[in-house]
Amino acid sequence: MDSLPLETPATLDPDELSAALAPLGAGQRLRFLHDRLGSRLVATTSFGIQAAVMLHLIHRHAPDIPVVFIDTGFLFPETYQYAEDLLARFDLDVRIYQPRVSAARIQALWGNLWENGKEGADKYGLLTKVEPMNRALRELGADAWISGLRRSQSATRAERAFAEQQKRTFKVYPILDWADAQVDHYFREHRLPPHPLAAQGYVTMGDWHSTRPVTADGAAEATRFSGTKYECGLHLDSGTPDFQI
Repeated sequence: MDSLPLETPATLDPDELSAALAPLGAGQRLRFLHDRLGSRLVATTSFGIQAAVMLHLIHRHAPDIPVVFIDTGFLFPETYQYAEDLLARFDLDVRIYQPRVSAARIQALWGNLWENGKEGADKYGLLTKVEPMNRALRELGADAWISGLRRSQSATRAERAFAEQQKRTFKVYPILDWADAQVDHYFREHRLPPHPLAAQGYVTMGDWHSTRPVTADGAAEATRFSGTKYECGLHLDSGTPDFQI
């Protein structure tokens, strides 16, 4: 397999890397990235509805990649239980990071930020997700980040490339081009356990206060933050203040 002479994220070109990743399978993409970036590479997981797919791929193809789990303190009880189930099944190097401000302190000082429109939701995301993610990248010495985002998940992700630069962090999406049917097939093929809330109509999974089951029209965008925004707060636009290190 021909490969680009990649060394560090500082030398990467997003367009060239996207072109190199496009013809590969998901497992090949993970091995390619790990071979080239080594300890400067980190993955993330939310232990959400489809998280088992990416975790299983990492387990099979690149188990040395650290996997960061951002525990906001507001996750569904079922998500914490699901995380323990998957951790018992897979050989993974999971690093758990939590906000510097506790859930109780957030509510005491700022109230229910997630109820205050996009501005409140963005502040909530900075406190509970961006800050601990920045800390994880810094402490792990990583500047390349693997995520399980897929184009078919929402209109906001439909135009993403396989690789993109966001400030000092290089982001890559190994299953970006997977359709929902391919995800479902992977679950069945490898007998992966579903998230406990999948059977209740949840198609995406975040914090208990701002995630709902899918509506009658089937619009995934309506299931997060009452439809005002879909992104969880971690994958913010690169122009957002304090986004990434």
